[in-house]
Amino acid sequence: MPRPKSILWVDDEVEGLAAHRRFLEAQGFTVACAAHGDDALALLRRQPYSVVLLDEQMPGRRGLELLPEIRAIDAGVPVVMVTQSEEEATLREAIGVAVDDYLVKPVHPRQILSVITRLLEGDRIRQQRLARDFVTRFRELEGRRGASLAWREWMELVAELARWEVRISVCNEPGLSEALRTLQQSLRADFAEYVRHHFPRWLASPEGDRPPLSVDVVSEFVVPVLQAEGRVLFIVVDCLRLDQWVVLRDLLTPLFEVEESHYYSILPTATPFARNAIFSGLFPMEIAARHPEWWAQPSDEESLNAHEAGLLLEQLQELVGKPVPVRYEKLFSAGEGGELLRRLPAHLAQEGVTALVFNFIDQLTHGRSESAILYEVARDAAALRGLTRTWFERSPVLAALQEAERRGVSVLLTTDHGSIHCETPATVYAKRDATANLRYKFGEDLRAEHPEAAITVEDLKAFGLPGMGLGVRLLLATTDRFFVYPTKLREYQARYRGSFLHGGVTPEEMILPVALLTPRGGGGGSP
Repeated sequence: MPRPKSILWVDDEVEGLAAHRRFLEAQGFTVACAAHGDDALALLRRQPYSVVLLDEQMPGRRGLELLPEIRAIDAGVPVVMVTQSEEEATLREAIGVAVDDYLVKPVHPRQILSVITRLLEGDRIRQQRLARDFVTRFRELEGRRGASLAWREWMELVAELARWEVRISVCNEPGLSEALRTLQQSLRADFAEYVRHHFPRWLASPEGDRPPLSVDVVSEFVVPVLQAEGRVLFIVVDCLRLDQWVVLRDLLTPLFEVEESHYYSILPTATPFARNAIFSGLFPMEIAARHPEWWAQPSDEESLNAHEAGLLLEQLQELVGKPVPVRYEKLFSAGEGGELLRRLPAHLAQEGVTALVFNFIDQLTHGRSESAILYEVARDAAALRGLTRTWFERSPVLAALQEAERRGVSVLLTTDHGSIHCETPATVYAKRDATANLRYKFGEDLRAEHPEAAITVEDLKAFGLPGMGLGVRLLLATTDRFFVYPTKLREYQARYRGSFLHGGVTPEEMILPVALLTPRGGGGGSP
């Protein structure tokens, strides 16, 4: 229930407030005054007020002493401390007990109105401004649908939409959210067509006009920092979407100068392919040719990612022209974080690259399909963002970043692929040897019931993938689809509809953040 537009002003010099009172009443407020703390508490018990203006220096109990009793009566009422004292100790004490604002006498009526308006109507005013800004920008963004976007324009558009998605989700504007969702859905279909035509061209002409891909992350982003500073912390957070990165960024800005870029994941957008490409600087077919003993079947995901440290060592030596020390660790649980953090100071003190891979978000998105509890707490993209931020605030990732900042070590933070909230089943027909993935499948004679549901890859090498036998093709799911078999249609629909999956072709899976974090403190390597 909304509060009345009323003010309780607690001040022992109430006679001197007449002009202020008349001004505020002219603005539509009712103003009740109390000269003593006990009178103020009695008024609060009778009715709620929009805001309390509380004098700090009164006979008897000070305003700060009265504050806990005010909170006990009405925990939600905003309290503005009004005082004659400009002493820092008083200000710190007021901040420490969580007053909502602080004014130093003498105060002008418009100054009071400004504070009250911000406290009572600030959220509504910001929401109205957000709605106006989005409606204006939405028309421009929607108008770009018919245009032929280049890879850089796709990056800029998708990054902007991720920021809008985060901003709109925090205000209760269902109409704006629905408009944005509709635009994102239509863009996914456009993006699939764009990738269908351009991805093989990027690989066929590596020196041509193409975006940074997974294979370029180390050479374009990590090595320049290494060469400039002699050491770098390289962090890969598995399965981090752009919108998830947006809600984490403000946790890092107090520690680091953040320089944000983007790159495109290779296909399929899955760990065995995309993350290996990052650490090796090679496409899967090149890894398979160079290290056939390291490359297993696509369904054997754990063995495919068992050699990331060796691949990184090899890539760095080729790029730098000499051996580069590498400390590599992969973490699957928070329990492993304590051991890592004990070793990390010694790692960061050394020259070379400290590479850390964190698998929590990937485990969360996979586990959500298997756990009813996880499904409830990560029901949609907004909930997944909230859960990601909550995890990050207490995670070994943030602890590692804090340690790097203390020691003046720059960080390159990125991910290997994103995920997409899948709602639409797409029937596929396959032989028994087809892989089990829900957003991509390898197998003989694979086909989707509806051609628009997937990109069909007949020539695996054109997509940077090793050949897998005669007749083996690849299906890559588009938009928000997930693959189901006609014989298990209901089972798969019930189990996986609403899941966050990856491996296919959407902006959420392919266009990814990569951030250079430069320490603000400039620790210079001191322990």
